[in-house]
Amino acid sequence: MIRVLVADDEPLIRAGIRMILSSADDIDVVAEAADGREALELARAHGVDVVLLDIQMPVMDGLTALAELPRAAPGARALVLTTFGERDNVLRAVAAGGAGFLLKDTAPAELIQAVRAAAGGNAFLSPVATRFIVDRLAAGPAG
Repeated sequence: MIRVLVADDEPLIRAGIRMILSSADDIDVVAEAADGREALELARAHGVDVVLLDIQMPVMDGLTALAELPRAAPGARALVLTTFGERDNVLRAVAAGGAGFLLKDTAPAELIQAVRAAAGGNAFLSPVATRFIVDRLAAGPAG
């Protein structure tokens, strides 16, 4: 069973993600957090496999939490799930060790696929994130 934590400051979004993920036989949402600091505490306490992180949250944003996740919950993999698909967010998330970057308009089946990919040690990127990374690689080290 893949143990998942959902971190988003909006209760309705968390509930929707929980409903989507709970439809999969192999995924269990074991905790929900309203900010990055709470996400780190709950990830540590629940021994999660995958953390879904929104970027813009109070107290501690998702990208800061992502950078601190390896210390809080070694072995947990993080997927950034956000409305904000700006180039800088994508590159920061990948540089911080994120296992994936998805926009909140991702289809439910893709969200489940992304969680499974992350839990299996693989990456999952939305098309917009993939484009930014390909562009960055094509630009070379100074790009």
